[in-house]
Amino acid sequence: MQEARLLIVDDEQSILHMLKTILQKEDFIHIDTATNAEDALDLCNKNRYDIIILDVMLPGRSGFDICPLIRDISDAHIFFLTARSTDLDKLSGFAVGADDYITKPFNPLEVVARIKAHMRWKSGKAVPTSQKIYQFGDITVDRISGNVTVKGKNVEMPAQVYQLLLFFCKHPNQLFSKAQIYENVWGETYLGEDNTVMVHIRKLREKIEDDPSSPKLLQTVRGLGYKFVPAGGRHEIS
Repeated sequence: MQEARLLIVDDEQSILHMLKTILQKEDFIHIDTATNAEDALDLCNKNRYDIIILDVMLPGRSGFDICPLIRDISDAHIFFLTARSTDLDKLSGFAVGADDYITKPFNPLEVVARIKAHMRWKSGKAVPTSQKIYQFGDITVDRISGNVTVKGKNVEMPAQVYQLLLFFCKHPNQLFSKAQIYENVWGETYLGEDNTVMVHIRKLREKIEDDPSSPKLLQTVRGLGYKFVPAGGRHEIS
């Protein structure tokens, strides 16, 4: 029995029924559905979800429109589900807060596999008692509460951006390729044609850098990848 709570938002009843049926066969029992933006937001205000599968082309407001609103009230992992598959569409989706992107037509078993991969990754992130708080100069990351402060101010960030920051906090001054970052943070095999890492790096820089366009903390090593070079050294507080 899977304890995760899921929300599926799509205006096509056939897709809702198919996904819900397959997920129930995989022992997911807490599954809610919505066919429009207003009902989806109402459910997100009432319930805490682990995963939200969100169609882009909804009647009224689109998935792109409501994703930032969901982000304000939920730390769920958001999968966009859409027939719009250009790089610009994907970048737009990640920019408004999505964590993953599934294009139609899709194999429902792939959706299930991605959900299970995320849940395995999430459940495996037990916090060692000796490393509860990371502090790098003006940046403090509390792994128990999930709070991030920069220069003494609390900084809100989407769940996947937070996990990216946490990954770099664990490995300061180390160079990682996009493939290494994707496979460690997203828990999936990197296929080489995904802008996910680049978009989330940019979003993280917007949260922690004085000048995101000229980053000093999260540096690009051209042709090789990225590394976190924090000011003030590293301190772990138990």
